[in-house]
Amino acid sequence: MELGKEAPPLAVVVMGVSGCGKSSVGARIAAQNDMPFLEGDQLHPAANVEKMAKGIPLTDDDRLPWLDRIGAEIKTAQKASQGLVISCSALKRSYRDRLRQAAGGRLAFVFLEGSRDLLLSRMQARQGHFMPASLLDSQLQTLERPTGEAGVVTVTIDISLDDMVALACEVLRGAAIKGGFHAG
Repeated sequence: MELGKEAPPLAVVVMGVSGCGKSSVGARIAAQNDMPFLEGDQLHPAANVEKMAKGIPLTDDDRLPWLDRIGAEIKTAQKASQGLVISCSALKRSYRDRLRQAAGGRLAFVFLEGSRDLLLSRMQARQGHFMPASLLDSQLQTLERPTGEAGVVTVTIDISLDDMVALACEVLRGAAIKGGFHAG
């Protein structure tokens, strides 16, 4: 069973702090389920990208227009009866609730969780990304873990990419079959 074939279609937000693998995991989940993938960072206003590139953490006021653009993409996909996988840090519960409200349908989150040391090493190894490793600590301070929230599966990042994707897809498929999704 494919994730995007349910009605309403399932939208999946792959979330977590920078360096956790949102883009890699999201693209693979999408490909394995014949769903489009959208890189949420591409929806940031230019001012946000410039701010982060300078090592300045974003504020709620900076993030809200970006979250609204992500929500609009999810809503558009659902109105077209199309599933969607999108990457978005979704660091606070209020951000996730904003996306849930915008979706107006079934929305699941895959939370990629890892240690600060592993995240930092991944960020330092990246080439050409606008987000400097110096912002990791501010993201970790902002992060409100989605523990106990409905519609969230947590996947540790200290396993292989294949295993991360397989685990996420297994839980998401179970949710699609049951018509619901519960905290993991």
